[in-house]
Amino acid sequence: MLTQALGSLRVRAPTPGLFDITEKVSGWLDSQRIADGLLTLFCAHTSASLVIQENTAQAARHDLERFFERIAPEDPALYTHNDEGPDDMPAHIRSALTQTELTIPVQAGAMALGTWQGIFLFEHRQSPPDRRIALHLIGEGE
Repeated sequence: MLTQALGSLRVRAPTPGLFDITEKVSGWLDSQRIADGLLTLFCAHTSASLVIQENTAQAARHDLERFFERIAPEDPALYTHNDEGPDDMPAHIRSALTQTELTIPVQAGAMALGTWQGIFLFEHRQSPPDRRIALHLIGEGE
């Protein structure tokens, strides 16, 4: 029988950059009774995003973070929108270039991620607030 589950996670990254939330998502998934289906994650913010990225090599994540700093620098001379400080508009640009929603297949009660894949909150603000990640799982029950 097709069933669904709804939930949310509160996440606060300690600093800007990629913050691994794979275990938090897996923990929530483990508490559900759906074996096979589709998991959707949605970041309800405009200055943070979600990405599936390399989960082992820290250098790969570091390089990605530095790349985004170069393409959307925190330079007040470049932007007119700065309501929340010099990181405001760069955070919006970085979020627009990534994604706020991920969809991941669930097979046998686990996310069907690749060997080197993890789920990351990509925090784009210097003083990160709490972030809310909405979770929706739909599929066949156990």
